[in-house]
Amino acid sequence: MSESPTLPLHMRRAGFDPDPELAVLRDEEGVRRVSTPFGVDAWLVTRFADVRAVLSDAERFSNARQGAFRLPGAPEMSEEEIAVMRAGNLLAFDPPEHTRLRRLLTPEFTIRRMRRLEPRIRHIVEEHLDAMEDAGSPADLVSSFALPVPSLVICELLGVPYADREDFQRRTSRLLDVSAPIEDRLAVQKESRAYMRELVSRIQADPGEELLGMLVREHGDDLTTDELTGIGSLLLLAGHETTSNMLGLGTLALLRNPDQLELLRKEPERIDAAVEELLRWLSIVHSGTAKLTTTEVELAGHTIGPGELVMCALPTANRDPALMPDPDAFDITRGAPGHVAFGHGVHHCLGAPLARMEMRIAFPALLQRFPELRAVSPEAHFRSFHVVYGLTTLEVAW
Repeated sequence: MSESPTLPLHMRRAGFDPDPELAVLRDEEGVRRVSTPFGVDAWLVTRFADVRAVLSDAERFSNARQGAFRLPGAPEMSEEEIAVMRAGNLLAFDPPEHTRLRRLLTPEFTIRRMRRLEPRIRHIVEEHLDAMEDAGSPADLVSSFALPVPSLVICELLGVPYADREDFQRRTSRLLDVSAPIEDRLAVQKESRAYMRELVSRIQADPGEELLGMLVREHGDDLTTDELTGIGSLLLLAGHETTSNMLGLGTLALLRNPDQLELLRKEPERIDAAVEELLRWLSIVHSGTAKLTTTEVELAGHTIGPGELVMCALPTANRDPALMPDPDAFDITRGAPGHVAFGHGVHHCLGAPLARMEMRIAFPALLQRFPELRAVSPEAHFRSFHVVYGLTTLEVAW
């Protein structure tokens, strides 16, 4: 019988909060060498100022060079195979390669461009609320609302058939589960890329108004098929996985903090500030992408040599007393200025305007439709071993 995997320190939570050991680490040491799910050790950075410093400095903390590590248990891959798997993945590059890819995508994710999507997002949200209401109370909020709404939005934006959602959601869930064997996760990654490559080929033959079609029409000479495949794969994964977990976990956070929920009901104009505070307080992405030092660096009084893995603990950074007073309190009146839930620097989340818009529409619509919304069980079902924290289910009644 195989041993059950140990949850890495940077992924440990106590409900909505980072594990108490992480808070002690932040307050006393700041940086510590820890085990990772990759089978190699890394330096874990926990303070807000240090996390921002790492995320701001792509020269000394490289995303591209982490590919030098071969994960224990991973099959041998040739340089060509590695290059194909990395192509188009913005998270696997540093400037100037990263800058080139991001510049092609940025116009599609401006706030102005996102506003064009707003009527469609409102319609999708209302459709799913109608279906929930028709099916009757109780319902699983995750499967009936939190997951399908962002999935449908990103499918329409990219040009991915919504009928394929069960398959790509299954693959994504396996890919992000660090308790799964590395060979399984790599096999799923290949399967995902094969699916997206076939979709890209169809769009190249007949590009429409979807984002991938726009990239083919306007930048077809600048982007290879492998790059388009990588872009599509990353946006599909990030576009549904993060926002869906924010909607599920965020709803539970509001239900568990009835004073904040009541304030948002009475003053719906607070929704933007509420979304920022939920992003900060929940910090569903544990760490973002690991970095590799390119030179000797000093963080929190620790000297870290070149060629070392560095990871950022986003939940402890966003709960750092140096960022704001009483950071462990959930308070929608403050708007959570300066959080790093979307990262920081050149790799700041490209889809942040879309995620904010989906949450700004979905939370008020849900609370307005079901004024008596409540969690059925006092227990919550958290996804502990996933790269993106969230809930497996959330049964609600109204």
